[in-house]
Amino acid sequence: MKLQSYINGQWVEGTDAGTEVFNAINGESVCSVSSTGVDFNDAVRFAREKGGPALRKMTFHERANALKELGKHLMAKKEDFYRVSAWTGATRADSWIDIEGGVSTMFTYSSLVRRELPNETFLVEDDAQILSREGTFIGRHILTPKEGVAVHINAFNFPCWGMLEKIAPSLAAGMPVIVKPATASAYLTEVMVKEIIASGILPEGSIQLICGGVGNLLDLLNEQDVVTFTGSASTGQKLRTHPNIVANSIPFTMEADSLNCAILGATVEPGSAEFDLYVKEVAREMTVKAGQKCTAIRRAIIPRNRVEAVADALKARLSKTVIGDPSVEGVRMGALVGRSQVADVWDKVEQLKQSCELIHGGSEDFEIVGGNLETGAFFPTTLLYSDKPMETDVPHGVEAFGPVSTLMAYDDIDQAIAIAKLGKGSLAGSIVTADNLEARDLVLGCASYHGRLHVLNEACAKESTGHGSPLPTLVHGGPGRAGGGEELGGIRAVKHYMQRTAIQGNPTTLTAITNEFNPGSEQIKDDVHPFRKYFEDLQIGETLITHRRTVTEADIVNFGCLSGDHFYAHFDEIAAKDSLFGKRVAHGYFVISAAAGMFVEPSPGPVLANYGMENLRFVEPVGIGDTIQVRLTCKQKIKKDRRSEDEQPNGVVVWDVEVRNQEDKPVAIYNILTLVVRRED
Repeated sequence: MKLQSYINGQWVEGTDAGTEVFNAINGESVCSVSSTGVDFNDAVRFAREKGGPALRKMTFHERANALKELGKHLMAKKEDFYRVSAWTGATRADSWIDIEGGVSTMFTYSSLVRRELPNETFLVEDDAQILSREGTFIGRHILTPKEGVAVHINAFNFPCWGMLEKIAPSLAAGMPVIVKPATASAYLTEVMVKEIIASGILPEGSIQLICGGVGNLLDLLNEQDVVTFTGSASTGQKLRTHPNIVANSIPFTMEADSLNCAILGATVEPGSAEFDLYVKEVAREMTVKAGQKCTAIRRAIIPRNRVEAVADALKARLSKTVIGDPSVEGVRMGALVGRSQVADVWDKVEQLKQSCELIHGGSEDFEIVGGNLETGAFFPTTLLYSDKPMETDVPHGVEAFGPVSTLMAYDDIDQAIAIAKLGKGSLAGSIVTADNLEARDLVLGCASYHGRLHVLNEACAKESTGHGSPLPTLVHGGPGRAGGGEELGGIRAVKHYMQRTAIQGNPTTLTAITNEFNPGSEQIKDDVHPFRKYFEDLQIGETLITHRRTVTEADIVNFGCLSGDHFYAHFDEIAAKDSLFGKRVAHGYFVISAAAGMFVEPSPGPVLANYGMENLRFVEPVGIGDTIQVRLTCKQKIKKDRRSEDEQPNGVVVWDVEVRNQEDKPVAIYNILTLVVRRED
């Protein structure tokens, strides 16, 4: 079987024999992979001319809904993916991380985008900046989708998750993608992409697939494109310095393998919950995906007086790990992705043995259950020990990308931190201790060299997602050897595929551009109260100026009795005079409660509910005898999706509220959000 690439709306095969790929369990041929003859210019043109414009016409919420529907479709087909994933040597649990973990990332991004971003084709960021004395010249930042294509070059270890965690934020941002999976496991990516295309959920040109080499693809990219890479540091460095990428300043995000560590706190005693958690975590990271994870623990940094105890516990646990065909009952660890990977890991173990002691495994004489030891890609769990890790570079620079880890002894906390830093940058590190002060010292000492730090103790163990699991809402990436890149991290990842632009001008002009009211912008006034208007009828900038209200001592006393807030500044005349206020003042929450009473239209109407309050600041105190007035302005409108056919169509209206006193000075500023009925869907 020849794998196909999906280019320019068509499935095409390479024109030569290509590279043969084998089943990791039994060594049987799975397919050949080649992109020879593929016109990459067609791929880039199709993305720019077809996929990009279609995605950019969609709002954030429409793109997010497409991701949600696509996630549902892929979950319905998951057993097809599990069947093929087994050929890579993965157990069912390994495949769950790759398949369902990947789809879950899509669901997370769909939810994040709908919750945190407006129902617009662009994003307005941060508050307005006043750039002139009179306020007639202001500045804002907006983000718009880049008008190119995102090229994602992925690693072999997660052929599904590695693709989905990158395309979700790309598509959410409005940018089409070209996916290039690693040859060794491209057959699983191809199966999933075929389902994505068959679903018809995404606009044509949103996603294309290259099975095989990238040919001259990088030469065809320009300043509007983005390239991401996951894989070896050496390959990533070559791609990062590609002449066209350098010449056009094309954003390049690299996530490379790294020598991640796990530090056992000096205060942890053998037999304690934290000791057992440490041993379990290191063993798990060695055996999940047969150690083929860029986040796996390669360096287990432990107190010198705990070396024997940790080594014995780890060896005992690893000895119980049954290796073989994952379809056989009782097998807990499968194979590496292929025979070439087996050869590479053996070579790296030999290099490690030059400066480290082999204390478990590391021999070609091991047993498997099911599968074929001669033609399959199996490797034994292997543990080494470095007695003086500060005196050798080898275990900090050589990574055996398999079920291999090295124990390293430290004498004090400062030395543990120094050993961790010898990895020259890591994706993830773990710190296991019940001592919170020890955890603080280790985190602050190691943070600058790590993209993520996982602090583990008995209190969080039951719900911890583990050392090696990147999460959609947290940053994935790391400095130095880890590539210096950043993926995931919630909405941050969406912004990576957008251009941030500062815009300057008159407030009214910027209001028209951004669909968001800006300070100093012209206000629209109408005889009809804004709370009597449906969502569609409200205009950005529509403003209500309320009647005035003079605050009395009775207001303060009554509010204090109602709320139970008898703070001295409101009730003690003498103490209030000596305070920073110089007099008794009204409760801040009385001011905003009174303001609501001044601007609310009480009768039933299109406004369904108060949806929340944001950015509240009390600017000036309000004393007895002061007079307040409120300006209520429609700042932003966010159309919401209906959750069901029975739900009344609605949207969120953000109101800019400013309460001013008799001297026309602001005393409170904030935003309120209301849920407002829409006439139509």
